[in-house]
Amino acid sequence: MGKMKCCLRNLVLILSVIYVVVDSASGYGYSKDPNKGAYKNTNNKDFMPPQFSVQGIVYCKSSSNKLSPLKGGVIRIACLGIDKYGYETAPFSVLTKPTDGNGYFLTKLSSKPLLENDGNGDGDGVKISKCKAFLHSAPLLKSCPFPTDVNKGSTGAPISAYRAVNGARLYSVGPFVYSSQPQKIPPSPY
Repeated sequence: MGKMKCCLRNLVLILSVIYVVVDSASGYGYSKDPNKGAYKNTNNKDFMPPQFSVQGIVYCKSSSNKLSPLKGGVIRIACLGIDKYGYETAPFSVLTKPTDGNGYFLTKLSSKPLLENDGNGDGDGVKISKCKAFLHSAPLLKSCPFPTDVNKGSTGAPISAYRAVNGARLYSVGPFVYSSQPQKIPPSPY
């Protein structure tokens, strides 16, 4: 009877280990459901509109702490999407045109190509769920080569506040700042 209890206990232990290994591997494509463990968005109110614009200003902060507009700065807009099944996609990015002489940028974004290119032509592809703006690059100037995290320029400024202009949404971020001095910047999640 003692040997049977010992064997039964070992069998239960072995089966438990097998279950844990199989269950933990299922989140890496070994499951019948490849989306097991993936984030699923069930709140359909959190989508960006099909077309929207983002604007902002980039400055250069000199060693004398004077701010001046930075011409030629580029901003990266990084977004997350939700597919037609409600699962989060990998992040994707768009670069703005370089800022003008006033440090101003304006970029227009559209999720229309994402919606149309879902493979089956029914137009219910990826919808943009949320976006952030990041400092991407500045012209090769010795006076302002270092990005700062002013208004989350380095860690990512959420694109959330907007105003309606001619029926379209215009989101504003920043102002963002490059500096003449190196800055301690927290790591970016994107």
